[in-house]
Amino acid sequence: MRFHRKSRSEEAIALVIVMISIFVLAMMAWRFAWLMKIETTLARKANNEVELEWLGRSGVEYARWILMMQRSCPNEPYDALTQVWAGGSGGPCTTNTALGDVQSRVELGHGYFTWKIIDHERKYNINVAQEPILQQALVLVGVDAGEFPSLVGAIQDWIDPDNNPRIEGSETDYYQGLRPAYEAKNGPIDDLSEMLMIRGITPEIFWGPGSTNIHDSGIYQQQNQQRHRFGASSSPPAYSVGLADLFTPQGAAKMNINTASAITLQLIPGVDPTRAEAIVAARGMEDDGTPFSGPFRSVEAGYLFNRVPGLGLEIARQIGNFADVRSSVFDVEVEAHVGDSTRRFIAVLGRGPNPRDVQILSFYWQFDK
Repeated sequence: MRFHRKSRSEEAIALVIVMISIFVLAMMAWRFAWLMKIETTLARKANNEVELEWLGRSGVEYARWILMMQRSCPNEPYDALTQVWAGGSGGPCTTNTALGDVQSRVELGHGYFTWKIIDHERKYNINVAQEPILQQALVLVGVDAGEFPSLVGAIQDWIDPDNNPRIEGSETDYYQGLRPAYEAKNGPIDDLSEMLMIRGITPEIFWGPGSTNIHDSGIYQQQNQQRHRFGASSSPPAYSVGLADLFTPQGAAKMNINTASAITLQLIPGVDPTRAEAIVAARGMEDDGTPFSGPFRSVEAGYLFNRVPGLGLEIARQIGNFADVRSSVFDVEVEAHVGDSTRRFIAVLGRGPNPRDVQILSFYWQFDK
């Protein structure tokens, strides 16, 4: 009887040991499988890295080719939103040249890329904006007129090469009094977000309705300014449009009348909302091949006067001082896909007077998703 009980006890212990062994082996097998899955994923992504980069670079070259072909077409002496580069259906050149074969999604190798091109001249170059343009921009934003002199002066002082403050302007002496301190740029703005460092330019003025908590980083001076202007418990005003919607730090000295929005066109002295909408409507007419249909071929006063109802000859003359029909600097966004890996590439292209002269001014990418 004792022998039988001892045998039962030993069997139970052996069974427990076997179960523990099986559990340990199962956990080891699970961890091994988990590690192998990670290794496989990393290896797959590593294999995709090179192909993603070349897809991105190919997308930028594809955009360069599109801009070269568009500029080479004698039947379309302008840049417009109706053209292939901007995602439009195209004009006469689309059916007569290789532009008719342009694809928004290009299969290549083991993946594909998509592309998007946006011209800088749809906005006004902040580095050449004089006082009337800056004041009109503040009017469009909805800033109180009493703030115009200090804001305009601060913007001009930030860009001009000297350290002599204008009346109600701000130079390095002011910014050195902030914590942390910094100096006035005293040179052209390279990135438009630099404007957030200029005295008086709050995130609300810069971003307009797009101002959120996402856009509040890195601006040291704004907290003190807003407490002073609006009170510690008051909220800053909301604006209908922001300076970021109106200006660009790159591009030609004139905006493109064929790509600028109705709100940006109102930066031109004398162009009110009604005239701006009339300009947009006129350039959107179906192109029948004649000079007085489709995008504008010229900003010559007589031409604009005859094309845009209610514009007036004086305003037509004024437009020629601030607008053109060509764009020279373009942002290119390429999204490359290989398997489940994605990477986004950004390039800035500059196009010269020679149709074949399209240079890559900058190029970078973001991490894949």
